[in-house]
Amino acid sequence: MTGSWDRATADLAAPLAIVDLDAFDANAADLERRAQGLPLRVASKSVRCRALLERVLARPGFWGVMAYSLREALWLAAEGIEDIFVAYPSVDREAIGALAGNSRAAAEITLAIDSAEHVRLLASVRAGLESPHPLRVALDIDASLRVGPLHLGVRRSPAHTAYAAVTLARAARDAGLLVVGLMFYDAQIAGLPDSSPAVRLLKARSAAELLVRRGEVVEAVREVSPLEFVNGGGTGSLHITGRDPALTELAAGSGLYGPALFDGYRGFRPRAAAAFALPVVRRPGPGLVTVFGGGYIASGPPGWSRVPSVLAPRGLRLLRTEGAGEVQTPLRGRAADRLELGDRVWFRHAKAGELCERFDELHLVSAGEVVGRVPTYRGESATFG
Repeated sequence: MTGSWDRATADLAAPLAIVDLDAFDANAADLERRAQGLPLRVASKSVRCRALLERVLARPGFWGVMAYSLREALWLAAEGIEDIFVAYPSVDREAIGALAGNSRAAAEITLAIDSAEHVRLLASVRAGLESPHPLRVALDIDASLRVGPLHLGVRRSPAHTAYAAVTLARAARDAGLLVVGLMFYDAQIAGLPDSSPAVRLLKARSAAELLVRRGEVVEAVREVSPLEFVNGGGTGSLHITGRDPALTELAAGSGLYGPALFDGYRGFRPRAAAAFALPVVRRPGPGLVTVFGGGYIASGPPGWSRVPSVLAPRGLRLLRTEGAGEVQTPLRGRAADRLELGDRVWFRHAKAGELCERFDELHLVSAGEVVGRVPTYRGESATFG
């Protein structure tokens, strides 16, 4: 695989990033299979390339975008992308005002809220505008597992119960907002590798609890407002979450690129579709080489699971004393002695779309040839944090 990438990109200067379209499409097909017939909303933060978002949205199993920034959503809508759910609450009053003042954008974009504070903020922005358009909102419901005082999952929404969801839905409705959706992100299922029996037990218990609670929340909120969508899951939980009849759609994105963090999952294994190549710039000693750049550390809890992983040549590893560096990264292993200055080492990022914040463009490879190049968000001067 990396040999064909080397040959395909031989005339290009490294550092460079590629997306293997054959692997990308195979991963998309696998996500569709595991979604078991439910439509998939593609998570833009895990792709961060408009051309590839459009490619996957052209598939029959995908519909709509899960954006991470309201300004990103406004940009995507202006470029013709439809049905965008901003799944993270925004307090950007200027962007909210721009949304409420644009009829097309207001019809295509839905905002996440999880508290009365969000309701008051959105209502106050609309109150300051002349003839604002209605704002569409979806309630972000906490999908974590709570066992006594323990909170097992990510810290997102304070709304956990059907009662809290109904209270929030009524407040939003009474403030003139359109309640059109619900979201349940089961991070403790979708985002955890199957690293131990304890983790697998946690996932099973959480899935069973959510199956009941999601149904209760959906039924209760539908008494307040008709819902267009109920979103759940992620790349790591499609095959589990997709069994819930209360859901109308699933979310996925990271599985398209197949980053290194998915290597620990038992139920599926995406193909490595996105990678980056760094050139050898030093040979500091036997069994050692140094490559240019490489400090592309993924978000999340700090640790070795967040550093890039060497894909090829096999047998190279990071030095524990230095890790991946801002300007250069030393590597150790037998393969180092076969490498010369200018040779490439291929890496995978620990996560997915964050790689695109390091490169202006992605070289698209298929059947061992470069078949195109497309800008990342960064390459289009579209950076949203």
